[in-house]
Amino acid sequence: MGSEMSRILDTIKGPQDIKKLSLRQLSQLATEIRAYIIEVVSRNGGHLSSNLGAVEISLALHYVFNSPQDKIIWDVGHQCYTHKIITGRKDQFRNVRRNPGIYGFPVREESEHDIYNTGHASTALSAAMGFATARARKKEKHEVVAVVGDGGLTGGISWEALNQIGHQREKIIIVLNYNEMSISYNVGALSKYLSYLVSGRYYLRVKDQVKSILKSVPLVGWPLIKLGRAFEEAIKKTFFPGLVFEELGIKYTGPVQGHSLGSLIEVFEDAKKYDGPTLILCVTQKGRGYTPAINNPERFHSAKPFDVKTGRPLSQGKVPSYSSVFGQTVVKLARKDNKIIAITAAMPEGTGLGAFSGEFPGRFFDVGIAEQHAVDFASGLSLSGFKPITAIYSTFLQRAYDQLYHDICLMDIPVVFALDRAGIVPDDGPTHQGINDIVYLRHLPNMIVMAPKDENELQHMIYSALTYKHPAAIRFPKAKGFGIPLDEKLRLLPLGKAEMLKEGRDLMIAYGSMVYSALEAAEILEKEGISLAVMNARFAKPLDEKLILDKVRPKGTVVTVEEGVIAGGFGSAVREMLDNEGKFDLCFLRIGLPLDIYPLGKIDQIKKALHVDTEGLCRRIRDFYGKK
Repeated sequence: MGSEMSRILDTIKGPQDIKKLSLRQLSQLATEIRAYIIEVVSRNGGHLSSNLGAVEISLALHYVFNSPQDKIIWDVGHQCYTHKIITGRKDQFRNVRRNPGIYGFPVREESEHDIYNTGHASTALSAAMGFATARARKKEKHEVVAVVGDGGLTGGISWEALNQIGHQREKIIIVLNYNEMSISYNVGALSKYLSYLVSGRYYLRVKDQVKSILKSVPLVGWPLIKLGRAFEEAIKKTFFPGLVFEELGIKYTGPVQGHSLGSLIEVFEDAKKYDGPTLILCVTQKGRGYTPAINNPERFHSAKPFDVKTGRPLSQGKVPSYSSVFGQTVVKLARKDNKIIAITAAMPEGTGLGAFSGEFPGRFFDVGIAEQHAVDFASGLSLSGFKPITAIYSTFLQRAYDQLYHDICLMDIPVVFALDRAGIVPDDGPTHQGINDIVYLRHLPNMIVMAPKDENELQHMIYSALTYKHPAAIRFPKAKGFGIPLDEKLRLLPLGKAEMLKEGRDLMIAYGSMVYSALEAAEILEKEGISLAVMNARFAKPLDEKLILDKVRPKGTVVTVEEGVIAGGFGSAVREMLDNEGKFDLCFLRIGLPLDIYPLGKIDQIKKALHVDTEGLCRRIRDFYGKK
């Protein structure tokens, strides 16, 4: 990297410094920012492909608009790295997604330039409508800009917002970043529609070349360009279906070359002059500037640390992840049962269903960022005699709460839900923590709620869930397994049956990912005179009431351990059951996660900070016995 390039980035202390640069300098800055992002993400991990594709859009936005007076909302926020770098966080960016460090998504507490937290997709347009309506009520003059990825536009809430935006006609500038992908390649009619809009990429290149030539012609260049624009608008309205947005009442501009700073600045300036809502379609390339990310944008969406020269991950590891074991198991089952169908919401690789989609393309459905639709789609398939397995991250399934209640559980429809990333999730901050699913699932009628202690038990749970004839949710963490050998033959786990792992005087009941930590803690405490039997609950609902009641000692102690929010969680379920029996005068300790905003960090770091690692369990149980 040359010294001149270094000097440009070093001079950027805030957005105001961007405005002083020429187009050539902005282009040079874009190159340097890409190199900086690649350097940091290769070390820390992070969202690489999307951020490399959004560099010029970010620079042009801050060149034209005045943040934070003008409101810029990012949807999804994982494309905001350049925005963070040029809004005073260049040095802190070296520790993005680390503790201590800055978040990989916009966070209001972090900067005045992050005006809205956006870790989940499809929310920015509704928020922008709120900001614009408030601006009108308060008679203010600032701009409201929503930067929306094309994947985010597959979410139904985006279209609910567009409907109101077109009806109310408040001035909102929508920048639609089209790169054919959310995390995996986008699917559905909307994706095909957007592809049609930008299918003339040759047309884009020719248009930019002709414009450059005309600008160089004295006196007549600009008049010809303006005449050409009028002709272009007439052609566009005749042959291009941008009219869908126009029919909604939103002015459509595009397609615009999303890596041409000159074109972006020009259309953003024009948008400022329009007094109603406008949508600008920008065509970008995911992974721009880094060949491995261009060739494999899915793997570099949320990249693990990698070697910059080769693009290869720094460590592979031989122990399979829970996600991969889930994917392997579903493939194994589907080979024997052609009624099994796999569904995901824009996460085929993340949920481990990539292999299934390759082997059974006709039985795999990626519905896009549309969790509500995914749940109801599964309900229709199940009622028609199929066996849908719906894989959605824990934090995203909560977006479909009403569908789970109204359209699955009230009708007692057998659908298997695989909740990946349940519990503490590393690196991505509070929006991605899968800490609420035990609470929001266990009180739903007919819902079975399970969690395996290890990867071998996970495969048996998937097999078993397909036999229960009720809706069933299986939660498992974003983690490697324990290296437990996988049984070749899958076996049925009796519904609601727990297992004893250790005998003892009092009782500790552990759920899912906390079982082995609880067992380790019990063995340590046994040597100190605190004797705890350890039960692997397997089920948060239904509980194994008979086994629990058999093991609880009158006037004894019960400890519950879970990797979920403690208020209303697994421990609450056990306590409620024992209270209903009315036979016990117990000392009861619930250990789980607090109602809090969780820090950045790796899983082990966060568990240690929250005192739910093995050492923390021992300390909390010792303290509890000391107070008794």
